[in-house]
Amino acid sequence: MKIIRLDEVDSTHTYLKKYISLNGFSEPLCIVSDFQTNGIGSRGNSWTGRKGNLFFSFVLNIKDLPKDLPLQSISIYVSYILKNILKNLKSKVWIKWPNDFYIENKKIGGTITTMSKDIIYCGIGLNLLEVDEGFGKLDIKVDINSMLKDYFSEIEKKILWKQIFSDFKIEFQLSKKFQTTIDNQKVSLENAILNEDGSIQVNNKKVFSLR
Repeated sequence: MKIIRLDEVDSTHTYLKKYISLNGFSEPLCIVSDFQTNGIGSRGNSWTGRKGNLFFSFVLNIKDLPKDLPLQSISIYVSYILKNILKNLKSKVWIKWPNDFYIENKKIGGTITTMSKDIIYCGIGLNLLEVDEGFGKLDIKVDINSMLKDYFSEIEKKILWKQIFSDFKIEFQLSKKFQTTIDNQKVSLENAILNEDGSIQVNNKKVFSLR
């Protein structure tokens, strides 16, 4: 994974897309910054955070992912692999369906994914520092270089979705205490059923991760 580091950027996700548009895709690439001025969050919201937090976006070809991975659940997959890296470093972070990073009952980050033909763009933001009382922060100190190295090493292994899902399914019970947004409305996950393709069954409706 080639890594480009920036001191400041409007959005690592936007920068990466522009970079690929201008230079083409030849290898997996990651853009990393500790501050972004116009970050992209879920449902078009912003995720700017503050200087000193972690923002990175990377691009992969579909062939770089396991063949059993449902494309609509890529964000769950890449989020959970990072969660496992952080867990191995003694963090108590967990993933709220579908791809929000939580410490206890506070969101500390999230993932967005977009596709363009056979190219997958993934953007991840994590609060390493306090932002405001509505959000939490990572409960451990991390060496970003080492963490990203370990993370992309795991991505390159093409760990099967079946293996990731078996763990995520257990952790999904924590999500049931929360709500998610479906069709611009807050919906309780209390009675949601997690399907093997990463979607959920809620209110007699099958819902996939939309980001």
